[in-house]
Amino acid sequence: MTEAEDRKPRSDEARYDPEITSEFAIPKGIEVPEGGVEPETTSEFAVPDGLAVPQAPGAEPEGSAFSLPSAYSAPSAFTPAYGMPAVSLVKDAPWQDRMRTMLRMPVAERPAPEPVQRHEEEGPAVPRVLDLTLRIGELLLAGGEGAEDVEAAMFAVCRSYGLDRCEPNVTFTLLSISHQPSLVDDPVTASRTVRRRGTDYTRLAAVFRLVDDLTDPETHVSLEEAYRRLAEIRRNRHPYPGWVLTLAGGLLAGAASILVGGDLIVFVAAAIGAMLGDRLAWLCAGRGLPEFYQFTVAAMPPAAIGVAFALADVDVKASAVVTGGLFALLPGRALVAGVQDGLTGFYITASARLLEVMYFFVGIVTGVLLVLYFGVKVGGTLNPDAAMMINQRPLIQIAASMVLSLTFAVLLQQERSTVLWVTLNGGVAWSVYGAMHYVGGISPVASTAVAAGLVGLFGQLLSRYRFASALPYTTAAIGPLLPGSATYFGLLSMAQNQVDKGLVSLAKAASLAMAIAIGVNLGSEISRLFLRIPSAGKRRAAKRTRGF
Repeated sequence: MTEAEDRKPRSDEARYDPEITSEFAIPKGIEVPEGGVEPETTSEFAVPDGLAVPQAPGAEPEGSAFSLPSAYSAPSAFTPAYGMPAVSLVKDAPWQDRMRTMLRMPVAERPAPEPVQRHEEEGPAVPRVLDLTLRIGELLLAGGEGAEDVEAAMFAVCRSYGLDRCEPNVTFTLLSISHQPSLVDDPVTASRTVRRRGTDYTRLAAVFRLVDDLTDPETHVSLEEAYRRLAEIRRNRHPYPGWVLTLAGGLLAGAASILVGGDLIVFVAAAIGAMLGDRLAWLCAGRGLPEFYQFTVAAMPPAAIGVAFALADVDVKASAVVTGGLFALLPGRALVAGVQDGLTGFYITASARLLEVMYFFVGIVTGVLLVLYFGVKVGGTLNPDAAMMINQRPLIQIAASMVLSLTFAVLLQQERSTVLWVTLNGGVAWSVYGAMHYVGGISPVASTAVAAGLVGLFGQLLSRYRFASALPYTTAAIGPLLPGSATYFGLLSMAQNQVDKGLVSLAKAASLAMAIAIGVNLGSEISRLFLRIPSAGKRRAAKRTRGF
């Protein structure tokens, strides 16, 4: 037999040769397809013969992650065996809720793109849209907005210009976004670094209005118009001049001193100390010193005035002077934003924000400890037990809490239309805290958490009513709840070599701060129970909820 004849296919008898004992041999009685063609597939994921897979009318057979599931028109509320159910997005819900809902979905489950803006036939300029998206996200992140809300805004801008296959990514200082036109095209990626941060809630509200107009189906905003409005937002002057901010800082410290039992003399002394600290901080900022040293310098004048009262043996509550000055410096805004990012899954950004809060707090501790240690060494009699002797004056303290929230709103550069609402919200927060702690005898941590939860709830409802960010309605309202008194008495105990007692007081201050942050976030989430927001049934939780 030649070599060519040996390569010819054998007959059926040869293939069923009984001498072949391999376990892969074909047993007798089984038909083999003509030509020796192998089956199409033996995968366990193959559809068995005779089983019909339902297909939606007009659906593409492609199984891409970007293609719509075949069951989007299915009326069933449960996930069928051949696809995912339709996700209904409420049209009249705010864009924050709609975009947040879509970001929490896997890519394959997102609804079909519904571009809002009208474009030319050639389509939008992808690099310009991504650049506009990054610039808007930069303003929001620099203004203190949470990472999830920044991603929602960036996603809303992209979808409004027809770029639905976009994935934004936000960290503490870096913004990036990637757009993939299709599976066969190269993705387009752009990034931007946030180098400067500033507190201006008026600018933040203007950016929210721009995003709201971009997502409005009845409003057409071209790219040129969006860039023009964004440039105007960047060039806008602050609503309050510098001297008003300094005066607001003094009034804030004076109102905080009233909350902890101070009188008129203490009010004036705390206000003067806070204004001196503010001017010194401005001077350091003009010389280019980092914020750590600005906080250190700003904390010294109120502590120095309190020590001076103690050295002069003046019959005033010196501890209230120092406590009032600390209220104007505690970074409550950054703390709330850091905890919110951690609770929503942005752990890198949350860690960076909390580290920033720690540095600010250490700067405050350094400035106050230097003054207190010097005062104790020269014979100042400061009493840490004064924390237990706070006079209960409900009406005066409620009025002081409202003044504190009002001045805090001015320091945050809020719009004048929001100042009244946040002032009332701060008064409600202190009323709830006082009723639970002073009247009901409940622990200060639990009372603070409940009061902060109401602040978050009312702030979220007000923001949805006005289609704006929730920060202007919540940040200033938590001012009366900040742990300025616990912080001061902890530092005073450490300055008097009572380290254990000081650490206990500082741990109490940290617990109060966490109660504020978690309460505000929980109140915001509870508000969603009363709002009509889009959802895919129940919100899916992360699988890693039991430590594995």
